[in-house]
Amino acid sequence: MVCCRSPHAPHRHHAWRDEFLAVAGTLPRAVGRALILLLLLVVSATGCAFSPLAYYERSLVYQPAKADLGDWSPPSQIGFEDAYFVSTDGTKLHGWFLNHPQPKAVVLFTHGNGGNVALWAPSIQYLVERHQVAALVFDYRGYGHSEGRPDEKGILQDARAARRWLARRKGVAEESVVLMGQSLGGGVAVDLAARDGARGLVLVSTFTSVPDVAAHHLPWAPAQLLMTQRYNSLAKIKQYDGPLLICHGDADRTIPFEQGEQLFAAAGSSQKRFIRHVGGEHNDPPPDEYRVALDQFLDSLPPQQPYVPDKHADAEAALHRTLWRWMSP
Repeated sequence: MVCCRSPHAPHRHHAWRDEFLAVAGTLPRAVGRALILLLLLVVSATGCAFSPLAYYERSLVYQPAKADLGDWSPPSQIGFEDAYFVSTDGTKLHGWFLNHPQPKAVVLFTHGNGGNVALWAPSIQYLVERHQVAALVFDYRGYGHSEGRPDEKGILQDARAARRWLARRKGVAEESVVLMGQSLGGGVAVDLAARDGARGLVLVSTFTSVPDVAAHHLPWAPAQLLMTQRYNSLAKIKQYDGPLLICHGDADRTIPFEQGEQLFAAAGSSQKRFIRHVGGEHNDPPPDEYRVALDQFLDSLPPQQPYVPDKHADAEAALHRTLWRWMSP
């Protein structure tokens, strides 16, 4: 079935959403959740894609910080530069690139569901200095200075565009980029690695899937049936056979520790290592054991392959970067 709403009718679903969330927020938690579930079931039965619940789901999965949050002063790191690039569908994206004179690896860092690159910058600066890598951290669509609205399909496209920019910038093959994802970003990194390969894959506090996380917190809700944002890492990681390092806190109350173990067990890689962060919660910094393991992991990676130029694609990317910088405030 299709939604009964006319494509030419006024967009009233935002008003619906605001009224619904305002009412649900005044009710006891159990009652509010029951109301949310009831409306989800109604939406599922009618197949209406313009429901306020679609927005509600995305508001839980994605919590972007726009450009007015965070310290946007350039990091003190030598070799810092702004990265401007465009996703497959034309969405303009922004990131921060921190270079290293003799990097052990070229790393694409995909961050969690909150914040922006300015808020993640200290972690990336430490990564570059402590582990001697060149790294790009970028904002998904709707985050920071990146345009658009976040959703799974778009964010996965954004990550491919970011890796393409980084590979060209450092002169390495896209498959020679090391992918490092935290929380939601782990789901993004797994997709890239499973579909296209990677020199190495590092996951910190990552889930088996978004519906699995929802089912853990709301076991009475049919999350597997209703959720549209899925990031099915458990299925995808079986297709990745390269080097893998996973770290997960055993006190993580956001993404259960068991989900990290399940990802590790399902991975098709024969070169994999799991670090149990004893007492670690979801947003705690990784332990020293992880830092040592990451150094060993980077030292053990296969050699990088060079970037193979594509004149037409490179010229188009250069034009997009120029226009993006010119149009940016």
